[in-house]
Amino acid sequence: MGGWTAKDIPDLTGKRAIVTGANSGIGYYAALELARHGASVVLACRSPERGREALDRLKRAVSDGDVELDVLDLADLASVRAFGERHAGRPLDILVNNAGVMALPRRATADGFEMQFGTNHLGHFALTALLLPALRAASAPRVVTLTSGFAWAGRFAFDDLQGERRYRKWGAYAQSKLANLVFAKELARRFPEITSVAAHPGYAATNLQQTGPRMQESKVLERGAGLLNLAGQSAAMGALPTLRAATDPDVESGTCYGPRLLQYRGAPVKVMTPPLASKPEPAARLWQASESLTGVHYETAATS
Repeated sequence: MGGWTAKDIPDLTGKRAIVTGANSGIGYYAALELARHGASVVLACRSPERGREALDRLKRAVSDGDVELDVLDLADLASVRAFGERHAGRPLDILVNNAGVMALPRRATADGFEMQFGTNHLGHFALTALLLPALRAASAPRVVTLTSGFAWAGRFAFDDLQGERRYRKWGAYAQSKLANLVFAKELARRFPEITSVAAHPGYAATNLQQTGPRMQESKVLERGAGLLNLAGQSAAMGALPTLRAATDPDVESGTCYGPRLLQYRGAPVKVMTPPLASKPEPAARLWQASESLTGVHYETAATS
């Protein structure tokens, strides 16, 4: 079909990148191509064991790559703060907020947040703030935040963000992915010195789709998710919107990249986003709620 590919990534020698959830799927292939094109890449992974396996695999694929592993659990703000402290002292050119969970039975993070909202949005919201000094020390910093086509179905339940009164796993996932998209756009508005871009993979065959069924101990749902993955594009192809958002010099801050064909599959292009994602009032409310819940304030981080 043609279009933008990983071959279009410019030379990234001298650039430093952090990719969350880099042990598998979209995150792994994004980290792989960033390293392949010269960037120094930190694989930020929750599991040290799976992270080590991914690091070894990446080093075999890019023998001269400058890659390292560090532990980051986005469902635990103590882990997020510790990671931020370890990495805030060096310029950071590219932050890829990729890690996420999908359609889980209701679970709580270490801080008591609903797991999908807490991991997908609040963890990355706090991480980005804590890494602001490193981002602003780079010459042309860029933050890419992964959203999903489910953002179109998302609505903010500001009176019940944690799903304590009513929890629907797909509704909670859609809310978290809308939050990712709104965050990317609002970060672009509040910090014009940072190129903040959203990206989504369309339907890519990764292990994300099977996490929820696995947590429900449902072999039927897990097999069903596996069959659906047969219709999806590869994780390597699904990573291209992320990579274009992270590296294309022509990308505009506040935009979103996804697959060309009905935002489902194909080469990465700039795509439409739901109207709600660009409205200032819910964006301001989400930002205020996120700072209140995490205790991480961007104004303080920006002046540190």
